[in-house]
Amino acid sequence: MMNKIFKTFAIVLVFMNSQYFIAQQVVKDQRTQEIELQKAENEAKKISIENHRKLDEKISDLQKQLKEIEKQKKEVENKKKSLVKSENNLKSTKEKISKLEIANQKIENKINTTSVTGEEIQKQRIKTKENEVNIQKLKLVQITQQKELEKVMSTL
Repeated sequence: MMNKIFKTFAIVLVFMNSQYFIAQQVVKDQRTQEIELQKAENEAKKISIENHRKLDEKISDLQKQLKEIEKQKKEVENKKKSLVKSENNLKSTKEKISKLEIANQKIENKINTTSVTGEEIQKQRIKTKENEVNIQKLKLVQITQQKELEKVMSTL
């Protein structure tokens, strides 16, 4: 009977030891899983931080590019304004030249078609000479404006 108790006790002891080792193994496996999980979480945090840093750099680069594009846009707008201004100045000068030439033609027609005194003819001829001088001045201005217009166009 003692033998049976001893055998039973030994079996229970072996069974409890095996349960203890199994429990230890389970605990060890859980710890390993927890450590692996912690490592995975840490790695995910590192990757997340790195991705945020890269995104911040890209955002910064894109903001710089946007500022540069806006600056270029303003430059183009200013150049367009300069172009329009130059074109308008040139057009205005051409119109002034045209008006003076028409005025001279009218004076010449008046001199040739009407009978006026010599003094009046002299006054009219002086007036046409003054107009001719103004026309020549305007033509010089026109040449300068044409060069400015070409300069503005070349920058576009």
